[in-house]
Amino acid sequence: MPGTGAPAPLPRLFEWVAPASWRTIDLISDLHLCEAMPRTFDAFRVYLQSTQADAVFVLGDLFEVWVGDDMRQRPFESACVDLLAEAASRRCVAFMAGNRDFLVGSAMLSASGMAGLPDPTVLSAWGQRLLLSHGDALCVADLPYQAFREQVRSAAWQATFLAKPLPERLQIAAEIRHASRTRRQFDGDGTVDVDAAQAVRWLHAMGAAELVHGHTHRPGSQTLAPGFKRHVLSDWDLDDARRAEVLRVTRDGLVRLAPADA
Repeated sequence: MPGTGAPAPLPRLFEWVAPASWRTIDLISDLHLCEAMPRTFDAFRVYLQSTQADAVFVLGDLFEVWVGDDMRQRPFESACVDLLAEAASRRCVAFMAGNRDFLVGSAMLSASGMAGLPDPTVLSAWGQRLLLSHGDALCVADLPYQAFREQVRSAAWQATFLAKPLPERLQIAAEIRHASRTRRQFDGDGTVDVDAAQAVRWLHAMGAAELVHGHTHRPGSQTLAPGFKRHVLSDWDLDDARRAEVLRVTRDGLVRLAPADA
């Protein structure tokens, strides 16, 4: 447990074996879709409608906030569901929860056609084994965030929170986003990165040499230790920062692409 001096328990192994017929898998994260980011939503829509990828894996924070699956009945979120469902009718679309949308549940997955991905998941494709994670669970030095994460991922907390009316849940989320101290607890301290030793421990246990994660909004690739690498996904922001990226996996390896080129 964090703060005890003992290593955190290793997560359970979940493996996704790509069908032999697949040729391309796209990995994305941290789109933070919301009504206030129309250009980002439009770029995502165009990407989903035009990509030639056999599968799109979203590694968390697809939405800016998700306070329960009844959100899908609101106009903007309903448009997102329709977009995802149309894309999922033509290719595999899979979703892993992030720190902003960990309350996406079975009703939303069913309505959107997305397959759920546990965090972490080993992607086995073309002889490669990639360990996929949102990344927040690996920021182990951020003790306040890890304590908050453990609390809100518990079944008891979620049952209590989801029992509240939707307007009240949205108000709580809005208050969190506007209170800097609480927001740091909710999102994590942006100065704390993934712990390299913990990441290598995961990789070694899962039989993988490369980690792909989001969350930190620091895109790039680095060596964690001899024989172990990580690839950090870009966030998407086409409204203010003009930034977005797809990490494409093929039998030849990994390549970073602009959404328009994917």
